[in-house]
This record gives sequence, C-alpha cells and structure tokens, in this order.
Amino acid sequence: MFTLTTAAADQVLKAAQQGGTEGMSLRLAAFQMQDGAIDYRIGFDEPTEDDIRMSCAGVDIVMTPEQVPLLDQTTMDYVEMEPGQFRFIFLNPKDPHYKPPTEV
Repeated sequence: MFTLTTAAADQVLKAAQQGGTEGMSLRLAAFQMQDGAIDYRIGFDEPTEDDIRMSCAGVDIVMTPEQVPLLDQTTMDYVEMEPGQFRFIFLNPKDPHYKPPTEV
C-alpha cells in the first residue's frame, strides 16, 4: 500500500489549491532505471476507468495497475533537504538506493 505523510498531503492539497487543480487526483508513476533505481513522477490528473484508486490523508491518489508493484510499500514525504529547500521524497524499500530514515 502507498502512503503519504501529513506533510506531503498538506503540500499536495496546497499545490492543488494554488494551481487551480482542486478536486483532481494525484497521479503517481514510477519507472525502474537501468541501475535498478526507481524514478518517480507526480501530477494532477483525472482518473481513468482502469486506474487503481485510493485515498490517503485526504488526497485522492490514482495509478495504473502496472505501477502498483513498484509503488507498493512506498511512502511519499515532503521534507526540508537544506535550509529553505523543501521537496517531495519517496521512501521505497524496493529501491536499491533506499536508506531508512534516521532520527536527527
């Protein structure tokens, strides 16, 4: 199952409001690179009949059935990477470059 942290959900909802895409679903996509790493894509989109649909922390999420194996067990977070620089990150134990977060 895919999950969003509260910080990620808040930022997704804020972005939808600012971008005029309120009510649209967050579409997730993941692609396995040659080195095994996983590349992630997100954007607002309308669901299709074939999509897998879920809701997490107040955000409607859609993905194609083909995306499920790569995104299962993944958590999307919104974190400050450096002072004042925030971005979405994906914590996925299936990614060979995954390192579990540590407390700071």
